[in-house]
Amino acid sequence: MSTKEKKRIGVLVANLGSPDEPTAEATRAYLAQFLWDPRVVAIPRLIWWPILHWQVLPNRPKKTAEAYAKVWMDEGAPLVVYSQRIADAMQGTLCSRLQEEVVVVPGMTYGQPSIASALHHLREENVERIIVLPLYPQFSYTSTACVSDAVEHALADWEDSPEIITIEHYFDNADYIGALASSIRQYWQSGTRAEKLLLSFHGLPVRNISKGDPYLDQCMHTAKQLFARLGLDDGQAQVCFQSRFGKAEWLQPYTDETLQELGASGINSVDVVCPGFAADCLETLEEMAMHNRDLFLKAGGKEYHYIPCLNDTPEHVDMLAGLVLAEL
Repeated sequence: MSTKEKKRIGVLVANLGSPDEPTAEATRAYLAQFLWDPRVVAIPRLIWWPILHWQVLPNRPKKTAEAYAKVWMDEGAPLVVYSQRIADAMQGTLCSRLQEEVVVVPGMTYGQPSIASALHHLREENVERIIVLPLYPQFSYTSTACVSDAVEHALADWEDSPEIITIEHYFDNADYIGALASSIRQYWQSGTRAEKLLLSFHGLPVRNISKGDPYLDQCMHTAKQLFARLGLDDGQAQVCFQSRFGKAEWLQPYTDETLQELGASGINSVDVVCPGFAADCLETLEEMAMHNRDLFLKAGGKEYHYIPCLNDTPEHVDMLAGLVLAEL
């Protein structure tokens, strides 16, 4: 039996996406797609269209492109690069554990490689079952559900669709909590440990939570489990929320304001980790590791340490592979 005839398992490792290059033109195209998604910005389209096209897109892309340029890697945008590395490593792990061929590909909700192109590749590989794994530990309608939307849209015109299984979250997975704790301990062992550990999750408008988005509860559950695993109390660690956009009220406390308050209050050193991000990206490498570091130091802080995301570390890859295996 040829490879094409074999029944195979496919895995779609999904993430948000990035511009094709760190230029204003490419960033504008990416933001136009990202910010037009009604799950991301829930403002009525008739109101949002002129705001997006007459205010946001003429002004924001240049500044955002400059931020991307600070963290751009030789292979491309960090989020896409790490997602590809995770997919490659997972494929090797799954093939070894299952003793059969598994095809693992990355796909981005916005930008390239798109979810549609990733699914097309899996179709060409003749898979009969696809596990969709969004790299979002905590579920949100603004992120995880957008992946499901993109998958559904891509499969709409397929005559013979494979079985689709979506892993919607893993915020309480013991191996995920263990991998986070291990990465923090390893960082502490390699250098100095700060006075305070700050857990910075991506923010979300408060109205989203009031409408039933479970994201906040899942973030807090992750934090509680991680603090327990590390043996930390409220005085040693804190949760906050970053990357707010627009004028609406977002989840608080805000990361940038929290860091300024800590620096001004006499806290000399902080360690910062972003448990809601599976892979390093603009929001972690530029916003957290650079911009917010400057805010803390200017406010009076002395030492600021950003602890990288789990990325393609063996423990992270093993954990993600375990999520897929549990579905099989």
